[in-house]
Amino acid sequence: MNQTLAAFDAIIMECQDIFVKKTKDYGTAWRILRPASLTDQIFIKAKRIRNLQSNQEQKVEEGMDVEFIGIINYALMALIQLKHPPVDTEYRIDADQALHWYEEEATGIKQLLERKNHDYGEAWRDMRIASMTDLILMKLLRIKEIEDNAGFTLISEGLDANYQDIINYAVFCLIKLKEHDI
Repeated sequence: MNQTLAAFDAIIMECQDIFVKKTKDYGTAWRILRPASLTDQIFIKAKRIRNLQSNQEQKVEEGMDVEFIGIINYALMALIQLKHPPVDTEYRIDADQALHWYEEEATGIKQLLERKNHDYGEAWRDMRIASMTDLILMKLLRIKEIEDNAGFTLISEGLDANYQDIINYAVFCLIKLKEHDI
């Protein structure tokens, strides 16, 4: 478990580094995106990963790792947008505030990972990356249904829980890719 938590921290630091650098390049332009737009962006990345896993030929040099990092960052942005919706006339926020919210969400995700990893006994280590990719896609389809139903569920987890699970699956995939140097 400690190995998993250390790997989680390393991956989140890598993702955060990219988030910070892109914030310097682009500002907080992502704040204008509605959660559904972020869901679609994550969906595109997950579909590309699935295609990379299925196709023999790859025409764009970036690998699965870059896409999983994108999934993590976009899902963290979606969680931020759910908690701190932007005002249509002012979507810009201070870079330090964006980073604070990012770190706050990442801390919550790590705590969730600890609890679930304890209860499930690190079962993800015996899963295939392709299966976790499929689970990410399934979670995205669930999110789309919830979004189409104006956020209402009768018995199921909400948007935030699904984004959190997506982040943890993407982290697990990156851990497996790094451990097996794929």
